[in-house]
Amino acid sequence: MSRPTKANIVIDMEDVDKDDEMDEMGIDATEAKTSRKKRSVVWKEFEIITNSGDMKARCNHCKHNLAYKKGGATTHLKRHLKLCTPRKATLVGKYKGPKQSLLSFDVTEGDEMLSIFKYDKGKVREELVKMFVVHEYPFRMVENEFFTKFCRSLNPKYEPIKRQTLKLDCMKMYISEKESLKLALAGINKISLTSDLRTSNQSIGYMCLTGHFLDSEWKLQKRILNFCPLEPPHTGLAIADSITVRVLKENFEAKEKLHFGGKIFHVRCCAHILNLMVQDGLTEVRDVIENIRESVKYLKLSPSRLYKFNEIVKSLKLSTSKRLILDVPTRWNSTYAMLECAPENKSVFSQYKERDYNYKWLPFDEDWKRAVEVSKFLEVINDVTKVFSGRKYPTSNLFLRQIWKVRKMLNDMSTDNRDFVNRMTLKMKEKFDKYWGECNLVMAIGAVLDPRYKMKLILYSFPKIYPTDDFQRHIDDVRESLEFLYKEYLSVDSQINSSMSSATYDSNPSQAKKQKTDDFDEWVITNSDIIPGNKSEIDMYLDEGVYKPGNEEYEDFDALNWWKANSIKFRHLSKMARDILSIPITTVASEYAYSAGGRVLDQYRSSLKPETVQALICMGDWLRQDFGVELASN
Repeated sequence: MSRPTKANIVIDMEDVDKDDEMDEMGIDATEAKTSRKKRSVVWKEFEIITNSGDMKARCNHCKHNLAYKKGGATTHLKRHLKLCTPRKATLVGKYKGPKQSLLSFDVTEGDEMLSIFKYDKGKVREELVKMFVVHEYPFRMVENEFFTKFCRSLNPKYEPIKRQTLKLDCMKMYISEKESLKLALAGINKISLTSDLRTSNQSIGYMCLTGHFLDSEWKLQKRILNFCPLEPPHTGLAIADSITVRVLKENFEAKEKLHFGGKIFHVRCCAHILNLMVQDGLTEVRDVIENIRESVKYLKLSPSRLYKFNEIVKSLKLSTSKRLILDVPTRWNSTYAMLECAPENKSVFSQYKERDYNYKWLPFDEDWKRAVEVSKFLEVINDVTKVFSGRKYPTSNLFLRQIWKVRKMLNDMSTDNRDFVNRMTLKMKEKFDKYWGECNLVMAIGAVLDPRYKMKLILYSFPKIYPTDDFQRHIDDVRESLEFLYKEYLSVDSQINSSMSSATYDSNPSQAKKQKTDDFDEWVITNSDIIPGNKSEIDMYLDEGVYKPGNEEYEDFDALNWWKANSIKFRHLSKMARDILSIPITTVASEYAYSAGGRVLDQYRSSLKPETVQALICMGDWLRQDFGVELASN
């Protein structure tokens, strides 16, 4: 098709003008032309409808119906468009000329102030990125029709964006937030690292590296430092041989900053050790657990079976409010929940067997008794795990007392006459001795630095945890390690103080002279306890009695707060306490960074590239920490 000339365009415009003039004069356009399209610009914003047999012109903006006559004038339609409020709101974003300012109330510290509102497109996109990252929404939601309608209902100026644009905005913000985190961590003296594995639906293994530290207010903080793909095999040995441990340990050795020859450099996750110990013990009652598991599964797979079961519960008028729980075989805590609830419905299962001949997994009476006994010792392990899994309070000082509880339970179980209990205890003791047979110096020192325990807990618990001919050696190791670590902190502080001093000053000669003793000094020496002037802070701390908080304060006691309050009294020892008490004893904080409900990335994350997943996981954790948002569980 040939391009129209300027002359042709002028002729077309003149035709349009004539048609509009004919419309306004009330002349039927069909008299001039037998057939033509509506050429008035108003018809771009109106449509012809039939309402109760009459033809009307409906406004596309406000849906208001106006009079219409074929070939009639359009002046009233133009007049309506000038006054149509929804049309004005639509055109506001496209208008480039001077605009009237919008006023809004800005609330600052409780006071309302009248301010000028200015729509900031960049700010909107920034907040949109934060919302999607913090709550882990899929990118495609930004293109959803109703999401766009919702945003426009809040502000008609909102301009929708594509998922690709949102992704690019996320990557830009990730780079910016990463630099901010580097600046924040530059002022941190000591940091502890935890690592954990996660697998996506694409069978890509990811390793999460989390940093734990104390801020200037002595508050525990954590940040995910990296979330990167890890080549198989995905085992604990692979993590230990990866950059998380091996490279860092080599660097510290080269700089001669590896304390105790690396004995306190790497600490195994206590929750994982408990899991291995319990799983080994449960193998001895595998048949009991399998019967209960298959019974619950059989009922839950069919609504009609579950309905019959609940009817029996009602007929027996059981007071139990616990419902049947199906466990996850790899999660012992879910097995504990299943074994805790199932025995309460023992009579219900028996009656259900009489009504359903296809049900084949009814446990025997002896099996129910074994299930109750197993759930009792699992309850102890469950309580200990909850203490270990704390994220908002120090846990290294709580380790020893909880491990002593586990050891005491195993010792009590070993005296039981039942065969299955003895077999379970033997297997769990083997696992306990494998990982905790040698003293964990970090956790022992952490207990000493808890003012409620000090060396008292060491002296009380070690004879019960370790063999008779070996516990004293472990006590001596703890005390020697404590002294050695304190001297290292004292040495570092002395070097800092000496470097800050630009000159030394001689003392006053008159003060330097040896002071003569008189009768009062002799009396004090013979009638009072003298505190040596060279007594170290650690000796002063240990010689004082243990701190006894009130009954209501005991469970909520925070050792870090105590050291913060006593940091002036124990200037050097408090720095050591800061670093030791900030060490986490589990990787639960790393696991919590993921979406709850499994160690597998969800379908939205698995479809993304590894670098995008890294940005979303890391930045999501940073923003949640900044805004105090908890990740919701499934």
